[in-house]
Amino acid sequence: MTSNLLCLNLSKTEFRLADLRDQLKKITDPSISLDLDSASTHTYTPNSPVRNLGVIIDRNLSFSDHITYLSRYCFMHIRDPRRVRPMLDLKTASTIATSIVHSKLDYCNSLFLNIDVAQINRLQAIQNALARAVTKTPKHHHITPVLKKLHWLKILERIEYKVISLTYNTLQSSLPSYPRHLFTIQPPRSNRSSSIL
Repeated sequence: MTSNLLCLNLSKTEFRLADLRDQLKKITDPSISLDLDSASTHTYTPNSPVRNLGVIIDRNLSFSDHITYLSRYCFMHIRDPRRVRPMLDLKTASTIATSIVHSKLDYCNSLFLNIDVAQINRLQAIQNALARAVTKTPKHHHITPVLKKLHWLKILERIEYKVISLTYNTLQSSLPSYPRHLFTIQPPRSNRSSSIL
């Protein structure tokens, strides 16, 4: 920071350790000390959870706190379309739902790629409630046909689609450049039938 002429804002600085539970237990003193100048030192202890770019990150990377926040936010906004749904056609209701709730569910959802199935189910419950509100489907009806009618991918499929899309864009345009070195492109294997063509 000194070499880049930056100042550390102590009130906005947080420190977090993230690892497996067994590994975190091995750390005896998790605090760090920063020498701000020759006269003062500031000590930080790990915070959990911390917020970064709107995502709440806990020490075990389970994202349960973030999903709890998402649930509260989304269910609060699902109530609004339910109230005005009788005055809206299906396309308008779907557009409003997508712009308000789906945009929140899709934000940074690539982080959820390998999280616990229970957390994915919590996110899926949000999407199911949204689909029912948009289509006026009763709670006891099966949700898969409703999602297909709306052309909405399920939560796990949306996460996989985002990761695949980011990977494809990185390989095609080399942007963003930082994950490009993580990929190796292997030429397709030649087989006997390829020589016939």
